Amino acid sequence: MSDDGASEEHSVETLTERLEALEAALEDAETEAELDEVEAEIDALETDLEAADLPEADDDEDPAGDLEDGVDAIRDDLEDARGPYAADVVSDLDDAKADIASAEWTERGESELLETVREALTDVNEALGTSLSLSDDEDLLERLTATLENVASAVEAEGLDPDDDAETIADLLAAADDLAAGVDDAQTWEDLSVREQLEAQGYYDVLSHIKDYPPEWHALKIHERVGNVEMVLLALETFDSDFMEEHALEALTRMGPEEAIEPMLARAGKRDKDAITILGKIGVADEEVVETLLDYVDADKDPLLQGVTFKALGEIGSEEAVAPIANKLVAENEDVRSQAARALGLIGDTRAINPLADVLEDDEEDTVRASAAWALNQIATEDALEAVAAYADDRAYLVQAEAEKARV
Repeated sequence: MSDDGASEEHSVETLTERLEALEAALEDAETEAELDEVEAEIDALETDLEAADLPEADDDEDPAGDLEDGVDAIRDDLEDARGPYAADVVSDLDDAKADIASAEWTERGESELLETVREALTDVNEALGTSLSLSDDEDLLERLTATLENVASAVEAEGLDPDDDAETIADLLAAADDLAAGVDDAQTWEDLSVREQLEAQGYYDVLSHIKDYPPEWHALKIHERVGNVEMVLLALETFDSDFMEEHALEALTRMGPEEAIEPMLARAGKRDKDAITILGKIGVADEEVVETLLDYVDADKDPLLQGVTFKALGEIGSEEAVAPIANKLVAENEDVRSQAARALGLIGDTRAINPLADVLEDDEEDTVRASAAWALNQIATEDALEAVAAYADDRAYLVQAEAEKARV
């Protein structure tokens, strides 16, 4: 259409005529080759338009702008006219595979996915004349995603031509569209209300009657009583309720189950004091737990956090915590000093005897000295007991009481 040898100036009229001719050519194009020719002519028109000396835009007309808009529009129409391609089918299959792998499906949703993928297999086999079947992976979701990967590979291997195999590609795209719709309609946990989620997981199965309201609380108490840690954790994770969170955390504190280490560790990483308390009650010297709690020993601006951390490390019996906590026996805050002393008593490491004896002798606060005396009694070696027994006539009754215990 373009005349590369022409030297005449490109006018609004000639450029407009070429644009109109391209629109007609695009409408008549039936093959990818013909569309390629139209695209080459669009490129040529765009080049000439950029080089053209066209009238400046005014309030009424903008010749250059109108032509640029026309070129952009015909490019969009060209892209719409291309294909469909086998690559579009593969892309749709990959999207469905990613959706299946990323969502959390209910049991019903998994059944719906299985049926959807089976139907897609039937449609693809009919379109390609193949005999593809479900993958043999044990895990259902892995089975489905592996199947779709195999289907995508089979489509690619066919080498389908957008002109010669247009009908086959259209059938495959229809199958991919049905697959996407089926995946979108399959039930996920997010589709359910909180109560429906819990009912599906058996949370309310323990209720023969409702004694306390709300029923969620009644069920929680039963789960705690019979040791259903999984259900207590489920309540903690699922309910968006301060009331239920408080009672679930209290239940875990009383239960101290090792199954709660991972979720409590995640909360402890955010300075959650209840979670730290629960980790102490669990009392397992997990390396990651200890490392997380040791980070808070020096949290001098948050004495409450320090206090629960000291106690948790004490209950865990962390030897790694002895030196860091002993350093807090001289903290400015008397409560921190007292809690540090008691934590050392819980750990029971003999390295703490001398620092605790110094506190018992020198600290100005009797409550801190009493905590040091209690800690020495907990360590209970001969040296520790002797250090306490010497204070039978102490000015503070609590210290005297610990000294008496040491003499027994």
